[in-house]
Amino acid sequence: MKPEEIKPDTQLCTIIGYNAQTGNRRRFFNKILKANGINATAIALNIKDEHFHFTMESLPQSKVTRMMIEPEFQEQAVEYCDELDERSKVRGMVGFVEVIDGKVMGYNLDVEIDDLVENPEFFDEKMVLAIRMMLLAQRWYGAKVELDMIPTII
Repeated sequence: MKPEEIKPDTQLCTIIGYNAQTGNRRRFFNKILKANGINATAIALNIKDEHFHFTMESLPQSKVTRMMIEPEFQEQAVEYCDELDERSKVRGMVGFVEVIDGKVMGYNLDVEIDDLVENPEFFDEKMVLAIRMMLLAQRWYGAKVELDMIPTII
């Protein structure tokens, strides 16, 4: 979605990372939303290590309620979460957070991906990321999870 296409009723979420604006996470996620005709987009924030603490500390008071975290910050994000799902606890990393009633909830989609994919050894990193973004788009915006879309997304 181009900036001029964002309207007052466009739903927004955020992605943070070193190169969040140009990364595949944002590109794949927005392609999935567009393919599903969903009026939403991921706004990416490029941040440096020194900005991460402030960003996460400010999150519960901000208007951001859904945020993806690029891999470089996924381990650090754990300490800013009020609650973690089981997989985040086991892995020690958070792939995305949701702010619910002022609490930061951390999640990891690895189990859902394993449940969806019959032979994960046949999937490369980009394919797994596309699946991860489909699952997240489904969770947040009701998008369809269609593994046949992976080549189009990539």
